[in-house]
Amino acid sequence: MSDAGGDARGFVGDVAEGKHEASLMLRFGWLAAMGAVFFSTYGFANWLASQRASVPTFAFGWEHVIPFVPWTIVPYWSIDLLYALSFFFWSRRDDLLDHVKRLLTVQLISVVCFIAWPLRFGFERPDAGGVAGTLFTLLMGFDKPYNQAPSLHIGLLVVLWAVYAKHLRNPAARVVLHLWFTAIGVSVLTTWQHHAIDVPTGAAVGWLALFLFPLRDAGGRSPGGNEVPTAESRVVARRYALAAFAVLCLAVACVPGAVGWALVAGWVALSLACVASIYWRGAPAAFQKDAQGHFSPFMLLLFAPTIVGAFVNSRAWTFRRPQPVRIDARVSIGRAPTSHDLRRHGFTGLVDLTAEMPRWTGGDASFAYVAVPQLDLVVPSYWQLQQAVAALEELHEGGRDVLVCCALGYGRSALCAAAWLAMRRDLLDACDALAAVRAMQPRAVWSDRSIAVLQEWIDRRAPRGGA
Repeated sequence: MSDAGGDARGFVGDVAEGKHEASLMLRFGWLAAMGAVFFSTYGFANWLASQRASVPTFAFGWEHVIPFVPWTIVPYWSIDLLYALSFFFWSRRDDLLDHVKRLLTVQLISVVCFIAWPLRFGFERPDAGGVAGTLFTLLMGFDKPYNQAPSLHIGLLVVLWAVYAKHLRNPAARVVLHLWFTAIGVSVLTTWQHHAIDVPTGAAVGWLALFLFPLRDAGGRSPGGNEVPTAESRVVARRYALAAFAVLCLAVACVPGAVGWALVAGWVALSLACVASIYWRGAPAAFQKDAQGHFSPFMLLLFAPTIVGAFVNSRAWTFRRPQPVRIDARVSIGRAPTSHDLRRHGFTGLVDLTAEMPRWTGGDASFAYVAVPQLDLVVPSYWQLQQAVAALEELHEGGRDVLVCCALGYGRSALCAAAWLAMRRDLLDACDALAAVRAMQPRAVWSDRSIAVLQEWIDRRAPRGGA
């Protein structure tokens, strides 16, 4: 009985931590279920389109130069095998369920689009012989020239690409992986299955699925899962949501006469909407910036419009005052630096407080980098501030000349520096610590909430040397 009780407690503990194993039967079960969902929903959308008297088509004029390459039906078909095998990578139930959610998100969004505005492929495909011809015949057995934008093939490709890249570590194998997945992406055009507009729209659906259900780390933790929103973050979220809606309206307005610009505006709107979601949840980790300051390739593409906007904004606000400001012999605060900035000022350590931008510096082994992502325009929590100060203190104690950076060098970095100065100088009043920073950086900004969080940190901090 005692062994049974121990097993039960272990089971409950594993489930609570998201570490309960996904059995082989469970993986087969989800594969079968998702296969049924795929063929039923895709087939239903195809059937609905076939009942219409007329289904429109859209192609850019330059698409007529895209050649028909029959053998590319092989990589095109291979995604089915890759789709099936992807269910067997996951040893934890939570990971498997997240994978199902990603695939289901791509499937449902795509099918809803197919039903709402069906499109058909507009070119007459040449005949193909041999093995390629057989594969085309098999494909046409269940596929029709409908279900175009967004390309379900591309949406699933994006998700599977991220999954396989996560699990495949051998450098040579990864090169083959990326080449083959690239071939699959190109094949949707060279098999004359899709028009060009289907590709970016399909990719966007894949990016969204990876954003909503990100890949977990080795410990089973999902980025942005444990944050608590504040009234402050919700206000910023509403601003981003309004901006996303405005740009989406612009995208819709561009559709009749400028489809290319409509795609660009739609991309910007999606990026803004995802940032709004991050602020609504108060989850800086949801940007999926890793410990080395990098975004995953697909998140880099998703957030490219807002990343560019954040960088340009940081340079515009600091154009006349680009220099970092020293607050101590080996501690400075400033805007997010480039490699040139670091070399110019001789910094050997960087505490990066930005969540919204990747690091703009190289990966020199002699350089110490720590990412402590915090949301712009939002006062960090006590624990976020504690983590930032601890990172700064560790680099400083290691003899580094440290730059603490945020977008402008006026807000998040100033608060971190004030906390560090309070610890170093045994200051007991938050206003005194902030005044010490402002004496060296007159443009430093803070709010009443900033003062409250800093005062809480001062009141709760360990004795000097234990931070």
